[in-house]
Amino acid sequence: MVLKHGAGSLVLRELPRPEPQAGEIRLRVQACGVCRTDLHIVDGELVPPAWPVIPGHEVIGEVDAIGAGVTAFKRGDSVGLAWLAGACGDCEYCSRGEENLCLQAVFTGFSRAGGYAEYVTARADFAYPLGQVPEPVAWAPLMCAGLIGYRTWRKAGHARRLGLYGFGAAAHILAQLLVAEGCEVYAFTRPGDTDGQDFARRLGVTWVGGSDQKPPVALDAALIFAPVGPLVPAALEVVRPGGRVVCGGIHMSDIPAFPYRLLWEERHILSVANLTREDGRQFLARIGQVTVQTTTRAYSLEEANTALNDLREGRIEGAAVLSIQ
Repeated sequence: MVLKHGAGSLVLRELPRPEPQAGEIRLRVQACGVCRTDLHIVDGELVPPAWPVIPGHEVIGEVDAIGAGVTAFKRGDSVGLAWLAGACGDCEYCSRGEENLCLQAVFTGFSRAGGYAEYVTARADFAYPLGQVPEPVAWAPLMCAGLIGYRTWRKAGHARRLGLYGFGAAAHILAQLLVAEGCEVYAFTRPGDTDGQDFARRLGVTWVGGSDQKPPVALDAALIFAPVGPLVPAALEVVRPGGRVVCGGIHMSDIPAFPYRLLWEERHILSVANLTREDGRQFLARIGQVTVQTTTRAYSLEEANTALNDLREGRIEGAAVLSIQ
């Protein structure tokens, strides 16, 4: 499924099967999650460096071809691909473990072809070995929603009482991990979204309310997954002195002006930019120790536009995933 410049929707195209170059592997894609970042690309809010583009960066697949020099994988291995597809390895950011900030970084489904396709190639050193993956559709959201949720949590420091704004793909995965860790989780949904609030309650959170409401206690941190700038001052209102507000998305609407008193008392506002491979390794090891179940709605590859529109309109409970068996 290909997006052309200014098209606003994807079109189905028959393309030559990509060949892995040296240091690369090719995957036969089994499932690819539909991320809000894909929606930002389709809607023109994030502009890729070249057109056309094949979106999709929550990829689960099997290795079916191996480029020269690759020894870490063999045919048939189950592999996951995430948003970060490559970095230079030499710059000041890479040298201090911040490859997510590398100015030469490339990204799956943005600056190289992604997983809205039957086959995709990837740098082997940026692919995640997964062992046995019995349900590719269930695993796909872990490769971005799960990873970004995990990094966003890490940026919250030692917070034990956390608010999650925007209870979608990332928040529903992270909430389960936080509950398993013994944290208090406060879920904020769109005002009046009773279905979303019921969904959050089923996952064992401490409190549920609309984003226009205040929780009964001050929070250590608020993690924002909805791309809505006005949530930043709203979140500052509910975190304790010294608390953190962490913005977990790549794109967000403008943050409105707010009084300094909301930031005073050493409150912090942080953003999350992409992720690192170490994030991925830590997250995958962590979820191997607890029970995390993704809630998904599956679509065929040809239904990618429908999945994106359902995400745009807030009709997804959990995560949308393209099933490409």
